[in-house]
Amino acid sequence: MKQETGVRDFERYSNEILKKYKVPGFAIGLAKDGELSYKKEFGHRDMEAELPLSADTVFGVGSITKAFTATAILQLQEKRKLSVKHPVTKYLPEFKTSNEVQTKQMTIHHFLTHTSGLPPLSTLIAAVKKSMEKDPKFGGEQQQGSPLDAIPEIDTYANLMDSIANTEFTLLGEPGTEFSYSNDAYALLGAIIERVSGMPYEQYVQENILEPAGMHNSGFQYKNDYKDTAVLYDMRVQDGEEIVFRSNNPWDAPAMRAAGFLKSTVTDMLKFTEIIRNSGEVGRTRILSPESVELMTTPHIKCAHGSFYGYGLTIIPDFFGYKLIHHGGDIKGVTAQMNILPELNLSGISLANLAGAPSSKLLFSAFSTQHLDKNIDASHLNVGTVDLSLESLKEYEGTFISGDGMMNEFYVEDGRLHLATAGMPVVILDPIGDDQFLLTLREMDSTIRFVRDNDKKIHRIEFVLRQIPKIEK
Repeated sequence: MKQETGVRDFERYSNEILKKYKVPGFAIGLAKDGELSYKKEFGHRDMEAELPLSADTVFGVGSITKAFTATAILQLQEKRKLSVKHPVTKYLPEFKTSNEVQTKQMTIHHFLTHTSGLPPLSTLIAAVKKSMEKDPKFGGEQQQGSPLDAIPEIDTYANLMDSIANTEFTLLGEPGTEFSYSNDAYALLGAIIERVSGMPYEQYVQENILEPAGMHNSGFQYKNDYKDTAVLYDMRVQDGEEIVFRSNNPWDAPAMRAAGFLKSTVTDMLKFTEIIRNSGEVGRTRILSPESVELMTTPHIKCAHGSFYGYGLTIIPDFFGYKLIHHGGDIKGVTAQMNILPELNLSGISLANLAGAPSSKLLFSAFSTQHLDKNIDASHLNVGTVDLSLESLKEYEGTFISGDGMMNEFYVEDGRLHLATAGMPVVILDPIGDDQFLLTLREMDSTIRFVRDNDKKIHRIEFVLRQIPKIEK
């Protein structure tokens, strides 16, 4: 009875939130003990034609792709074709940064855990440049004088490594010491998979993960003959109002596919979660050894308040008393979330066809309301706020810009710290101590940590899993 009430509360809440964020289509599925226990579709896969969604509708899954890349690496380690302890340059001798000593210390493990020391770079934009230029938002009527004109294209792994070698940046620290989410590292894991396996990355994943797991509607390209595919939507501001518009031009990046370009369905992704929940097996098919799954789900390094990173997966050791393994994905026309609670034999996936949708919040809420008897707005972050003087708050003011162009402006107003980030509403931050603040993003509680240098001056922030430097004016 409690679960039925939880379902009703969840679906009522979902309708409200999806309407608030103007999400055209959203699909969610939960599996208990490997069997589908709940599914629900909201909205449409094609808003204009009013076509319905299903558990087999194909969406992009964005950075959840990283879990597949990590799976591939561990399969190759099981076959003794590589070791995660080996230096990256053993397989990619042309990989260079301005710090030769630290570059040679970077291992596959460091790439898997985002601890190589690479900061956020502008390479992803360069890798999707050709696709972006076809978008009405970037091309078409705005094509003349586009900011993309100045960005050199990255189409191959060689282009990517050349770009990294020729870009001036300072590594965040010695390999293994600093966490900062790196699409570049995962892209280059794709290059390592190609060199070690002797086949293209996409083919390797298809033949060694997707097909054995029975993920028949998944791949790296949309299939023209498969009609149950979600149309991509985008958002822009027009006359002061946010307008959702059809933008069915998927971005692609051959050099970055290992970082975030898989397409899949609720049905297929629930099969993939079995690898994690069921110690490497999907049904009777073994994809990974239990030892490899243990490596993937080990909390190797702290990545946020109460969160750690494994291999292609994030781990929350205390999600209302249970270990939660999860990952999200966010790119044009895509917002995805994958959750696994191994102790409860519970898995889930949520997929939306609009970037910036609250897919993570809704999947987390489905878990907590339907299976953990929690309120719809319950947060697993067990933190309390502290009082800071106006003088102390002023210390956190400043502009922080990442190498991939994300600008964050912190300022104090009415006695509280505010954050303005391009493309997002202004948010208010509440101090929780130790240079950390609590904020809400897409209905989810999150944290920011301000990082100090040896002179105790703030010089970076840890935000959205990235370390972003302060710009001195």
